[in-house]
Amino acid sequence: MLTSVFSAANSGVDGFIVTVECDVLDIRLEKFEIVGLPDTAVKEAKERVRTAFNNSGFNFPESSITVNLAPADRKKEGSGFDLAILMGILGASNYLGSVNFDGKCFVGELSLSGEVRGVRGILCMCAAAKEAGFSEFYAPIENAKEAASIEGITVYGVKDVRSLALHLTGREPITPTISDNSFFAEESTKCELDFSDIKGQMVAKRAMEIAAAGGHNILLIGPPGTGKSMLAKRLPSIMPPLTFDEAIETTKIHSVAGLLGEHVSLLKTRPFRSPHHTMSAVSMVGGGANPVPGEVSLAHNGVLFLDELPEYNKNVTDSLRQPMEDGKVTITRVNGRVTYPSSFMLVCAMNPCKCGYFGHPTEKCTCSQLSVKNYISKVSGPLLDRIDIEIEMPSLTIDEMTSSAKGESSAAIRERVMRAREIAAKRFEGISGVYCNAQIRPGAPDELLKISEASLALLRRSFSAIGLSARAYDRIIRVSRTIADLDGSETVEPKHIAEAIGYRSLDRKYWR
Repeated sequence: MLTSVFSAANSGVDGFIVTVECDVLDIRLEKFEIVGLPDTAVKEAKERVRTAFNNSGFNFPESSITVNLAPADRKKEGSGFDLAILMGILGASNYLGSVNFDGKCFVGELSLSGEVRGVRGILCMCAAAKEAGFSEFYAPIENAKEAASIEGITVYGVKDVRSLALHLTGREPITPTISDNSFFAEESTKCELDFSDIKGQMVAKRAMEIAAAGGHNILLIGPPGTGKSMLAKRLPSIMPPLTFDEAIETTKIHSVAGLLGEHVSLLKTRPFRSPHHTMSAVSMVGGGANPVPGEVSLAHNGVLFLDELPEYNKNVTDSLRQPMEDGKVTITRVNGRVTYPSSFMLVCAMNPCKCGYFGHPTEKCTCSQLSVKNYISKVSGPLLDRIDIEIEMPSLTIDEMTSSAKGESSAAIRERVMRAREIAAKRFEGISGVYCNAQIRPGAPDELLKISEASLALLRRSFSAIGLSARAYDRIIRVSRTIADLDGSETVEPKHIAEAIGYRSLDRKYWR
């Protein structure tokens, strides 16, 4: 007897439906074959399914069993097909009577006892099932809340094979898993770290506000103890809250990577990733024999913070260039190609030299001129060109350090940032793929930028005097547009251009 059951798998952060065709021939020839480009984990499902079948109170058929995973020309990986294969054999062996599998999708790994174990990427699979028109999605009970974040499909958390069989035959129905997303908006604005904790550094705070308002990349340079890391870690607290669609997109990536915490069904705050400088290029952009997301994708819709930037291998930092431009990273392997989104804000911090005190007014720098040059040159020009804002952070004075006055809160700064984003969003209506000023492409029409003639004249004079590259020119325009939005100005005025140019001044001091 032939039975078709439906399961799902992942390719990158996109799920796809797999049809599990089970044919059980009632002949005295014990054979169990799985075809359809299965990997080793899928082939090993035969023993898991056989043992779980028997330990769940059923007798595994002594027959010829063939399982085909369609589409047969697409590589199948992982253990998530176990549950669907077992249900197909149950159906083909008449253990479930006249159960109709149409509209039902089954995903889960089996233990030898018949319990259903969790798998990675369940959110992507559930989303694919909904898009394919399925009405019911059966997932491991530990993944059920995550899957239930997808609205418009009924999710059932399955504990073991026996309880699922009882449910499908109508004897002991399983209660659907409900995910309450009503609290999402409130939770998405919560952050333990606050800008009010930072003393002094008013210029750097202003720069971080501009960066958050426009989605700009930023570089912080200064001696140890000036608050570079403190500022970077608090940046998510002033960024606009995640929208529900952004939360789903971000959670998909973390789900595929297996990084969702216990009982976490949906990420509610923007990710902040701070990888160590000893990491490899593969860890940064993603990869491996079975490609997994790298740091650039795990930081999607959030912040990627690189502390001590010159300490990173140059291959690692140069690998950021294409994801920063394209907002996605494509990984090609023999088995196929996957694409992960990578739209993030890059925040970099570094000392001005190896000892950290080059140019310090009181502390003596112990580095030679050649040592300073070699240290700074570890940051490549092409990467530097892709950073919109550069800020030099001076050491705090004793008065600033001992002051008991609290700075402006993150909530107050976030309000200004959100107002600026709303102003920008109105200009971007009807333009696909542009959500903030940092995403404005070179050669954007004048009606999108709205730069006054006086501002353009100032920019032309500065271009020759400073020696800007074409990319730096475009980035100054974007930053000045963000400053104008924060100022509530419809047009970019000379003062906005002048401030934006000031945020590119470190090129001349350190890299020329």
